Amino acid sequence: MKVRQILNSKAQNYLWHVTPGHTVLEALQLMEEKNIGAVLVLENEELTGIFSERDYARKGILKGRASKDTLIRDVMTSPVITVDVEQKVEDCMQIMSEKHIRHLPVNENGQLFGIISINDIVTAIINEQKNRIQSLESYIAGGY
Repeated sequence: MKVRQILNSKAQNYLWHVTPGHTVLEALQLMEEKNIGAVLVLENEELTGIFSERDYARKGILKGRASKDTLIRDVMTSPVITVDVEQKVEDCMQIMSEKHIRHLPVNENGQLFGIISINDIVTAIINEQKNRIQSLESYIAGGY
């Protein structure tokens, strides 16, 4: 299975984002409103970083930074690890596991195309396994 299949199956593929000049509070408000765990950081339509709940906890709260006064550029993760739409899902799982990350921005032809989460990957794999089991059960049932 490829990343493109995951993105095609998602109900929505919005690229929610902030700029490096936004405050942490603004990013958190967007994340809460959209029920997402990370937001892309774009500057002049270029991906410059990603800001996650983990960044907020580790680089914000634990450092005593106030979310209304701290800029995203000071707490975002950069550079960002990205994958291509044609990347295998198994490769993405390995990247996420090795790098201890939960979100991967996705490129197509060098342009930002979407974002996948570990939840998207797990859901896709579970669904693929269910389909495979159903196919095998149908094959076995039809063979008798």
